[in-house]
This record gives sequence, structure tokens and C-alpha cells, in this order.
Amino acid sequence: MSTKYYFVCKSCGHKIGDFAEWFKLGQKCPECGKNFVDAKYNTDPERLKELIFTKDEVKSLWHYFDFLPLDKKENIVSAGESTSPIDNWTFLEDFAKREYGISIKVYAMRHNFNNATRTFKDIAGTLGASVLKETGVKDYAVASTGNTANAFSHYLAAAGINLYVFMPKDAEKENLASVSAYGQKAVVCDGDYAFAKKVAADFTAKNNVLMTIGNTDPIRVESKKTWVYEWLRLIGQLPTVYIQALSGGTGPIAVDKALDEVAKIGYTTRPRYISVQPSLCDPMTQAWDKAKANNFPEGWQNDFPKIQNPKTKVQTLGTGIPGTYPIVAELTRKSGGDIITFDESKTADVARLIAYKTQEKIGPASAIGLGGYFESLKKGLVKDGDVVMINLGEGIERAASFLSELAYDKKLVSSADQIEKFDRAALEQQLWDAVK
Repeated sequence: MSTKYYFVCKSCGHKIGDFAEWFKLGQKCPECGKNFVDAKYNTDPERLKELIFTKDEVKSLWHYFDFLPLDKKENIVSAGESTSPIDNWTFLEDFAKREYGISIKVYAMRHNFNNATRTFKDIAGTLGASVLKETGVKDYAVASTGNTANAFSHYLAAAGINLYVFMPKDAEKENLASVSAYGQKAVVCDGDYAFAKKVAADFTAKNNVLMTIGNTDPIRVESKKTWVYEWLRLIGQLPTVYIQALSGGTGPIAVDKALDEVAKIGYTTRPRYISVQPSLCDPMTQAWDKAKANNFPEGWQNDFPKIQNPKTKVQTLGTGIPGTYPIVAELTRKSGGDIITFDESKTADVARLIAYKTQEKIGPASAIGLGGYFESLKKGLVKDGDVVMINLGEGIERAASFLSELAYDKKLVSSADQIEKFDRAALEQQLWDAVK
């Protein structure tokens, strides 16, 4: 039994031991049967302040080992994943001032520099592999549209753990190839993401294989909570608005967990959560808009649509049956935030603008999140004086087909006379006009 950490059921408050006990219990509370737990640490909270405001170089989330659910450092499985930089994107601040007359600060947290698979899933991958190694797990399973598949395949291969990855039939071929290249088992299911999760659940139950429990999995939540530590370390404050693209919802859950922790060391700002869904797969937005229009009637949290086989091109956001909506929606309402939709036909426009201004190529899910920034300005969800943090989930590496969409002109020419004079300043104006 760990002396460092333990779990508490979020539903009934029952105390559960460490991961070894959690896994033996089938990742469910023995009292109420729910699978949403909160990790608690016996470490003095002041130690967290020391770690955040250190003068030492911070190389990865393992800098925060004292507040992660692993007992022995020798069980860490790392790929030198590094930390995610936070950039002050003043060009987005200038846009808000120019178009809406408000003065705000805008930061972008980017995850495309990680040394493993270059997505924000790598931090869950390193913690997950380490926890499974420490508890002696030999076989594991995930259902994924791509990013989780890649990260867990990479890290579990390094740990010598067998991984079954269940993917929907429309998953990117590059992701399928990557899983297989790591020597892990890729299972392509004849259906959407929800169907892939069902096949995975049936297989793991039949064969007694441990499987991630999804967006409330403490592996995912505890790893992603370190984002908030990094906000304080790198910009010295907490944002008043937090924006990210939304599929299942681990991000807001993890951020909320971390905010509870840093409140113990004096940082009590609670940002408004603005979650963004693609227009062709936005069941949480639809449910949220309906609840808000009816003044959040009794039972509103459990009233959400189920989109079978969503047609979205942004596959990493293709969660048509949002099982965590009740949790995410409650957190959003408590924060005074919103759940909105961005027109996914404009994702390439957003990505072109970011590449023009920063020379960074972002992936489609990141473009949805950034599109949410522009939508938030339109809807008045961002106010004068706000400090905005936009969490960009991935770079272009995980979506090769999206990269081809960023080309401006694909016309063939047969002579120099057919080439028009190029003007970058005019191009920039076109890019801004496209995302307004």
C-alpha cells in the first residue's frame, strides 16, 4: 500500500488505496460502483510551491514527481518528453483590440515539441506506462482515434507491455501504421469511435485485460493537471479564461483538479472554461445550448444527443456519444464558462493564419481550439482585462492529410506569364478576414 497517495471516490467519498488496489477492484468504487476517483497526496502542499517556483531546469512532468501517483522513481518510463512551452501571442491580443476594443492577454500552450509523439497525450503515456510497470501489468488496452493510440503504443512498448489499440475504421492510416511500427496490436473496428470502445470493452472483459476507463482515468487526469503547475511556473499567474478543443473532456477535469491543489498554496483564480467542438460532431454543445435555453432544468446533465458515426474530419474530436458530458457540463457551469461550436470548414484557414504569424504548423484539433478563441470574441465570452490560455493539443505530425489542406494554390502553370505577383501583406489580410 502506498504511503504517498490514495484515491477518494468522487461520488460517495469512499477511500481506496493506490493503483494496485484500484486495478484489483476493476477500476470501480466498491461502495457505489462509480469509476471517478480523486488522487490525494500526503505531501505537504508547500512542497508544490517549491517545485513550481524552482530555479532548476524543468525537463518533464516528472519534475512534479511528489504530486504524481507513482511510488518509486526507478519505475519511470520516459522518452525525454520535455515540457510544453507557453507563448504570448500578441497578434491575437492586437486582433481583439482592433476588432472588439478590448485589452486582453493571450497565451498559447503548445505540445508539438514533445520528444515522443508530439501531442499532449505523451504526458499520459509516460505516467501510464510507469504506473503499469510499477503494478506489474503485462497487458493493457485503449480505444483511440489516434493521439492516445500513438502515445500509449510508444511508452508501453518502451516498458515491454503488450498493448491492444482499438481504432475506428476512419482513423488516419498514419496512426494505424505508427501503432503497428511500435510492435503493438492495432485493431481496426468496422464502425465509429463509440463502436471501437464497445469492441474494446467486450474484448477486455472476455480476456481479463486491463483497459483505460477513459476521460476520468486518474492516469490521464493526474498527468494533465501538471499543465496548471506550468502556467504558474512560466507566466506566474492563472488565466481567467481557459480554451481548448473538446472531445471527451479530460482537460477541464484535470485543470479543475489542479486548481484545487494550487488553491492550497494561495492561487485561487478559477478560469472560465470555454470548450470547443467541431461543427460536425458537437453533441456536448447541442446539449449545453438546450440546457442553457431552458435555464438548466432538473436532470439537464443527463440530457445529451448521441451522434452515431459522426462525419467530422477532425477524427481526434469524433466523440459522438459524450459519456463525460455530465461532469464537463457541471464544471463549465460552475466556472461561468461555455461550450461552443466552431465551423470545421474553417480549420485550414485558422492553421494557415497561425503558420503565417508563428511559423508553427498546428493540427486540426488545435485549429478547432483556436477557432474557439475567435468565436468567443464574437459571442462576448472574453471580456476586457481577461487573461486567456489556449491549449493546443497537437502539431501537424499526427494529421498528414490535414497538412495538404494548407496549400494555397494548386494550379499548374505552363509559363511564367501565368504567375501572379505575390504580396504577403495582402495575403495576411485575407487570412484575418477568413477567420473573423
